[in-house]
Amino acid sequence: MRKMTRRTDTRLRIGLVVPHLFIHREIMPQVIFSPGRLALRLAEGMTAAGVDVTLFTPGPADTTVRNITVDLGYFERELATRGDSYIELLKKHPLVFVSLARQAQAELIAKAYAMANAGGLDLVHIYTNEEDLALPFAALCRAPVVFTHHDPFSFMVRYKHVFPKYAHLNWISVSLAQRRDMPLDTNWLANIYHGVDGRAFRPVDQPTGDYFAYLGRVVETKGVHLAIAAVKEYNRAHPGAPMKLKIAGKHYAGHGKDLYWQNRIMPELGSEIEYVGFIRVEEQKRQFLANARALIMPSTFDEPFGLVMAEALACGTPVVGLNSGSIPEVVRDGETGFVVKNAGGLTVALREVETLDRKLCRADFEKRFTLERMVTEHHRVYKKVLGIADAQA
Repeated sequence: MRKMTRRTDTRLRIGLVVPHLFIHREIMPQVIFSPGRLALRLAEGMTAAGVDVTLFTPGPADTTVRNITVDLGYFERELATRGDSYIELLKKHPLVFVSLARQAQAELIAKAYAMANAGGLDLVHIYTNEEDLALPFAALCRAPVVFTHHDPFSFMVRYKHVFPKYAHLNWISVSLAQRRDMPLDTNWLANIYHGVDGRAFRPVDQPTGDYFAYLGRVVETKGVHLAIAAVKEYNRAHPGAPMKLKIAGKHYAGHGKDLYWQNRIMPELGSEIEYVGFIRVEEQKRQFLANARALIMPSTFDEPFGLVMAEALACGTPVVGLNSGSIPEVVRDGETGFVVKNAGGLTVALREVETLDRKLCRADFEKRFTLERMVTEHHRVYKKVLGIADAQA
């Protein structure tokens, strides 16, 4: 084990590595990529707290933090040859996109470890889902390396088979539910919930409450079809006061063989079910969430966290979801929303959601899911790893 030297200064030099190509100013506005937004907020929050942060991203990011990138010239030449944008290449030739992206990721991780080995960083934090590239080389980095993963650990074969080999490394989970698929002896440094900017996401004075909301990727594992069925059943029970389900997010028609949108969602659109599109502007997202009677979170896979739930609570909007992954961990059943065992329970919960106090939703957000809390807890972990006494300890 690396021997830690106790330091007396508080000016930490942290390398925050986000190797996913989606964190690129040409791509981020076009995709749903919560880890990218979280990384930018963490980097900027840590900088404001006095930490010297270097943000490593494959492409340039929209941030005021020092940003080190890699040469994407080979990627851009491929795009020019095909006449495609990044997103079009991903749609048409996903294997080509992934292959080129992972080349950039490997180069980026090498840059971060080299900077640490040259004495330029005290700690490296590998923050997103491509850290399987960073794992085997962490032993070659002279500075401590910390890892955060943003998917369930059993989500993909290449993840679930490789992570147990590295259970001894430094891990931060984003929910306790996320830990279930890792070995019992995994070296968890902390569990740190995602944080939301409470100034950007806040309640409106008089929410309309005349619709239920779904916000996120429109894919089968997110259970959008279950939300549709629940709202239609609700309306059959309340013919005099029907409610609309408004769906916001990205669908993936045209991406390979994904026919979920065409087969399961499009035929349902009409007076009860409305697709409002992909919301890009933060204030529009706030209005969408804050005016909803409830956010429906019908995920059928193990949600590692579900950032949209924290955003809804920040807006004072209760959440109704299935008992999967972190949903029962984020939602306080009967207080800030309802957690049900199966899809049939969603409709029952929608009937009861008006009994909840929206002020409690905001209060719970302020206690558990603020951006400031996320930054503070990461800062504490970094100092712990480096053997620096925490003044708040």
